[in-house]
Amino acid sequence: MSQLPEQLKDKLTQCLCPPGNGVFTVNTAKERKAQLHQTIFGQATGIDDLWKSSLNRLPDASNAVILGIASDCGGGILRGANWGPLFIRSTLLENYPDLNTFDLGDVRVIPHLLSDKYLNEATLSNCRKALYQNVQSNYCVSPLSITEDVLHDFYAAFPEKGIFGLGGDHSVSYPLTKTYLQAKKEQGKRVSIIHFDAHTDLLIERLGIDLCFGSWCTHILNDLPAPEHLIQIGIRSSGKPKSHWENTFGVKQHWAHEIKEAGIEKVISNILAQLAEQNIDELYVSFDIDAIDDSYASATGTPEPDGLMPQEAMQILQAIAEKYPITAADMMEIAPFTDSSGLGVISQEKTLKVAGEISAFLINEISK
Repeated sequence: MSQLPEQLKDKLTQCLCPPGNGVFTVNTAKERKAQLHQTIFGQATGIDDLWKSSLNRLPDASNAVILGIASDCGGGILRGANWGPLFIRSTLLENYPDLNTFDLGDVRVIPHLLSDKYLNEATLSNCRKALYQNVQSNYCVSPLSITEDVLHDFYAAFPEKGIFGLGGDHSVSYPLTKTYLQAKKEQGKRVSIIHFDAHTDLLIERLGIDLCFGSWCTHILNDLPAPEHLIQIGIRSSGKPKSHWENTFGVKQHWAHEIKEAGIEKVISNILAQLAEQNIDELYVSFDIDAIDDSYASATGTPEPDGLMPQEAMQILQAIAEKYPITAADMMEIAPFTDSSGLGVISQEKTLKVAGEISAFLINEISK
């Protein structure tokens, strides 16, 4: 049995927490957390020690490793994506119990924080005392910073493994993709980010903040082999035309209406041709659930009409997975308590069904 490096284990046990505990609450949804813990650990109390003990199995576990980042501080329309990780996990455990995956747990989230770079020394000290009982701790305190720090060490220790990130608003994909891209560069791999979304997420900043759900893509471009290695699929809600984004940033986009007009097979052919031309070795898939038409996915902060049908998204994923290994991925922006459709729990169930199917497919690909 391989050993988990002690320094990494200490960081994991300090900076992470058991699955489902990333949302800091006292009584809200207490029963949902208890049900999740019962399913995962066989009991609903005293799970901290069981979770910490489970980390020893990480070195020999599946290549597909789940990490929840229950943060929506980088969002800004309808809140609630912090509940995404708990609900997606429950959906996967119920509908796909045989998935070959290892659950690393959740990032510890102080819900008011985004990135450590926005904090002054007094706030950093206060938060280190709250999280680690040590104002002199070297550990980060904000969800994006914790995620980046933990995954930098994770990929160094386990270069063959891949993270499946559960969000959270889409700002969470910034540290997930950044650490992945840096790790693959170290390994000499040429990679592309396949980004499903209704929105480009290519702002420079939003209301003065550079890292948020609408700008994370912009800030990983320098970590890509070239900007066109960011391929965006399903775009349809933008104040500027496709030409602006492609010409300004050098990315490649396939808008939702183009997929409808040209046909799914043509779009798949174009994507595969681009990947072949770029000599791609591996892929990261970042999936914002609002890429899916709001008739199937309205439990999200920014649902949009005229989007991809679930079968269209799956068809694209299956086609690219046949040619290229998907070695990390994420599922973002599921806000189970929000609903613009007026259908309540039906909307929640439909959104989670689609997210669960896509997530299970991606996890299976990463585990190969």
